[in-house]
Amino acid sequence: MATEHVTEQFSADAYIGHHLNFATHQFGPFTVNVDTVIVSILLGFVGLGFLWWVARGATSGVPSKRQAFIEITFDFIDKQVQDIFKGDRHRFVAPLALTVFIWVILMNAMDFLPVDIVGRIPEAAGAHHGFRLVPTADTNTTFALALTVWALMIGFAMKEKGVGGFIHELFTAPFGSNPILWPVNFLFNVVEYVSKPLSHSLRLFGNMYAGEIIFLLLWLLATAGLVAGFFAWILGVGWAIFHILIVVLQAYIFMMLTVVYVQMAHEGH
Repeated sequence: MATEHVTEQFSADAYIGHHLNFATHQFGPFTVNVDTVIVSILLGFVGLGFLWWVARGATSGVPSKRQAFIEITFDFIDKQVQDIFKGDRHRFVAPLALTVFIWVILMNAMDFLPVDIVGRIPEAAGAHHGFRLVPTADTNTTFALALTVWALMIGFAMKEKGVGGFIHELFTAPFGSNPILWPVNFLFNVVEYVSKPLSHSLRLFGNMYAGEIIFLLLWLLATAGLVAGFFAWILGVGWAIFHILIVVLQAYIFMMLTVVYVQMAHEGH
């Protein structure tokens, strides 16, 4: 998240705190982070629009650069899914994985936008709160994505094993069907099912939140003088280049965990 300047009325703590505030709106007992919702929806349409644009210009002849890029990306993702899923099940999971990968990578990539410049848009509209540009630096986004995958996992498990079979497995796996072991099995499975969305969401959130903080700290360093500004610029460019890897890698990890969790729903202990 690049920054242009630090206004005089802000201390370092206040400046960072300002850029970590959400634009919120109260809906009854619920508080909604409006900036997260708006940016996520817009990027969803950007991803769909990009895929539609590529599909509209697709040809069976010599592909364009954008078509070749998408074909390489989809073939890579499809190969990853086929290595995990056997049979025809990957025909649903591969498009799901592609959708997750593109949406998450777009949300992660918002970290590269200059927050001070973009932040002037809501300020010009009279808003005095912060405006967060990176949806995946909000736990609400990452938990919503992880819980959606969790619901798919539960749904596939019930479809594959039946509701009765799913409940039976909760109490009889992995230690056996002896009634004495039912509480232990149930507790073990509850911990497993709770830990999956937690680890799935917090891994993505932690990496993107840390990247946001580091960008802000680097550009605060740039205000400490000419020498500090020079080193801040060097470190900022280096971190931005390294952050490209983080943005792509975290989207890939989130996608692969999605595929693995859905695949695990089709297996028995």
